[in-house]
Amino acid sequence: MGATLVAVIGVIITIVLAFTIVAFNKLRQLDVETEEALGGIDVQLTRRADLVPNLVNTVKGYAGHEKAIFEEVTAARTGVAKAAASHDVDQKAQAEARLDRAIGNVIAVAENYPDLKASANFLQLQDQLADTENQVAFARQYYNDAVATLNKKVVTIPWMFFTGIAGVHKRPFYAAPEAHQAPPQVQF
Repeated sequence: MGATLVAVIGVIITIVLAFTIVAFNKLRQLDVETEEALGGIDVQLTRRADLVPNLVNTVKGYAGHEKAIFEEVTAARTGVAKAAASHDVDQKAQAEARLDRAIGNVIAVAENYPDLKASANFLQLQDQLADTENQVAFARQYYNDAVATLNKKVVTIPWMFFTGIAGVHKRPFYAAPEAHQAPPQVQF
């Protein structure tokens, strides 16, 4: 009877230990996937920020007197670079919103110049920006899906008992700031 009890306890301990390892690895894997998804947003935001100088230089040739708009674009690009270096999702969203407004203002200025709007270089830049916008939207959705999967595990039994061991906690969703949920209104 004693040997059987020891064997049963040994099997139970082995099962608990095995499940702990599985739970730890699963939570860490989901956390890493979420971090990678957040990095994907940074890649696309940086790509968009890198397209902006070409757009600005193209528009500047036609509208050099719009100095304040071009300064805001530079400041917005700097904000995106700083946000990409951080792990603060809200800071990334704020930087993205500021860059969106700045790009919108540059395009609004371009609307006043028919020759510019017809320029092949300007049209190509607009196409690249539109493609990047789609990729940014996809990256945000991918991140939010990864966060949803992680957050579901973190708050459900039995996974919630292993979050401390794994060092994994709920993450915030990537949401556009309230002012950015509608297209920006541009007025001069």
